[in-house]
Amino acid sequence: MRRNPRLVTPIDRGRGRSRHGRGGRSSVTGPELAPITTRAEAFDRIVGDSAHYLVGLWPEELAGVVFQVADMPSDVTLPDAMPRWRIDRDTRRVTVFRIPVERVNRSPEKDDADRRIIIETAVFRAVGELIGKDPWDLAPDRYRHW
Repeated sequence: MRRNPRLVTPIDRGRGRSRHGRGGRSSVTGPELAPITTRAEAFDRIVGDSAHYLVGLWPEELAGVVFQVADMPSDVTLPDAMPRWRIDRDTRRVTVFRIPVERVNRSPEKDDADRRIIIETAVFRAVGELIGKDPWDLAPDRYRHW
């Protein structure tokens, strides 16, 4: 859901006016351009797109599955390796952890396509674990063009 860049929420600045008395501050991009998308918003969108794609391919197996994104795992009993996702079969929930997945692509030579593939791979592997299938069997033609 995109925010309307023209809607400004009032901010209490103490004396009822903005910084140095210059009036309201506009967004960095201005009214003509779309608002800046953060890394977290881009991550959420890629997870959502991947989940939507997989639900379209496996509607019966993924019926009622809830996909969510969390920054980090909140468990106090973590294994030695940091998990990138969590599967809860009882509640049919897949949680993808943004920061551990983003840490995989901390290389300067990786571009947006590489980041997208890394995030999609985490979603595919989590769904494969949930329904008991190999991640490559979930969408065999997805990456066949490479």
